[in-house]
Amino acid sequence: MIKIGLGVDIHSFEEGRRCVLGGVHIPHPRGLKGHSDADALAHAVMDALLGALGERDIGHFFPDTDDAWKNADSLKMLAMVGEVLERKKAVIHNMDVTVIAQEPKLAPHVAEMKQNLARTLKIRPEQVGIKATSSEWMGFTGRKEGVVALAAACVDCP
Repeated sequence: MIKIGLGVDIHSFEEGRRCVLGGVHIPHPRGLKGHSDADALAHAVMDALLGALGERDIGHFFPDTDDAWKNADSLKMLAMVGEVLERKKAVIHNMDVTVIAQEPKLAPHVAEMKQNLARTLKIRPEQVGIKATSSEWMGFTGRKEGVVALAAACVDCP
C-alpha cells in the first residue's frame, strides 16, 4: 500500500549554536535552538516518514526530556527512523522538502543536503527533493527569527 506522510518542524535562531540543516553546517551567525542539533529539515523528514508508517512523531522516539538526545546529530536520529522503515519492510519512493527561511541562503547547500539524506536512508539522491523559499519578509521567518521545514514522503508499506 502506498502511503503519504507529512512532517513540519519549526526552530528559532539562537546565538552560540551551529546552524545545521539537512546535516550540513551552514555558515551563519546564529544556529537553531533545540534539544538536539535542531536540524529542522531532518526533523520534518523524520516526521513525514513516521507519519507514512502510522507511527507517533519524533518527540515520542527522541524526547527532549531525555539527555541521550542532547545536542544529538539529527542524521543519526534519521538513520534510526530508517531502521524502523527497514523492520517494517517499507520502501521510500520519494520525499520532498521545503524550507522557509529569510536567511541563511540554502541554494549552495542543497546538493549536499540531498546526498546526506539519501545516504542516511539508503536511497538515491534523485528520490529527494529539497527547495528553499523565503516568506518575503513576513512573519517570524521574514523577521529572521527562525526557520520552518515542511516534508512529504511517499512510502510503500506492505
